[in-house]
Amino acid sequence: MAMLEVKDLEVFYGVIQALKGISFEVNQGEIIALIGANGAGKTTTLHTVTGLIPSKEGSIIYEGKNITRLPGYKLVPWESPMCRRGAECSLT
Repeated sequence: MAMLEVKDLEVFYGVIQALKGISFEVNQGEIIALIGANGAGKTTTLHTVTGLIPSKEGSIIYEGKNITRLPGYKLVPWESPMCRRGAECSLT
């Protein structure tokens, strides 16, 4: 079972389709890279997976949980070690 599964992700900016059917899996311990020309959708893909941009279609499964519609601030729990180390984690 993959740690992260992205299936058929589609994102639009108005009428412009930025992502069309992006799918990939990341297994535990794997390191992947997104490569492509300017405007290919690398940043949009990452922003969508992290909850900063909503997708119109597709799904994002992280550790068996569907996080497709979760906003970014709900993806990192307040109690996480990142927040305890003094990073900006305010939900207000």
